[in-house]
Amino acid sequence: MIRDILIGQYYPAPSPVHRLDPRTKIVVTFLYVVLLFFIHNFVGFAAAAAFTGTAVVAGRVPWRLVLRSLRPILILILFTLVFHALVTGGPDARTVARWGPVAVTDEGLYQGALLGLRLALLILTSSLLTLTTSPVELTDGLERLLLPAGRLGLPAHEFAMMMTIALRFIPTLLEEAEKIMKAQMARGADFQRGGPIQRARALMPILVPLFVSAFRRADDLALAMEARCYRGGEGRTRYRVLRFKRADMAAWAVTVAFFAVILWLGRQGVG
Repeated sequence: MIRDILIGQYYPAPSPVHRLDPRTKIVVTFLYVVLLFFIHNFVGFAAAAAFTGTAVVAGRVPWRLVLRSLRPILILILFTLVFHALVTGGPDARTVARWGPVAVTDEGLYQGALLGLRLALLILTSSLLTLTTSPVELTDGLERLLLPAGRLGLPAHEFAMMMTIALRFIPTLLEEAEKIMKAQMARGADFQRGGPIQRARALMPILVPLFVSAFRRADDLALAMEARCYRGGEGRTRYRVLRFKRADMAAWAVTVAFFAVILWLGRQGVG
């Protein structure tokens, strides 16, 4: 389960998506996430899924790796579907099944399925961003996008560095948590017995050594940055300067066309 969390992991591959400017990928991902909240039917979500599938194929990322990111949220998607099926109703809703006072409506199933698809596509696209963009590129892209806010006093470089370090350390901390779990299981700990609440309580002993390890790594990182005379982004130069290329222009043209079709299809039937 821990290995299935892909946020912050990078998958190197010689693909057109990997070679795109990180600013293009960041902005497209952000607009895509916003677009998902304007889709209100299955046709629109099918078009959005086609866009995500095209990006996965163009990025040459294995499907098994991308789909693995959905495993940690399957319970959340199922809970969302069940909750809406039992709670959502309306004057035109029809009862599909009933158990005493509890009724399942077709409108509830419809809204629950839409929300589950929205959540799944959001996770898939966010994972694809970090899988196709290295932490260094992500930092540079975020910093360049935040430069206008930096002129207003926002520490753009520090904010971008903080976000990237947080993403970079997610896989590291997950690997550390897995090592701690295996060490405790070798000493007789059981993390699979009982219901969800009992399993959650069994994970509590992992938190203390995990926090200790996280603080130790943060301290080591701070010492390493000071030893390399890191003083923030002021006057910093880069070996590779970000520049938009023809591939980025083509990606923007395809994205705008795709998003226009998705928005049009996703708003059909909405009054």
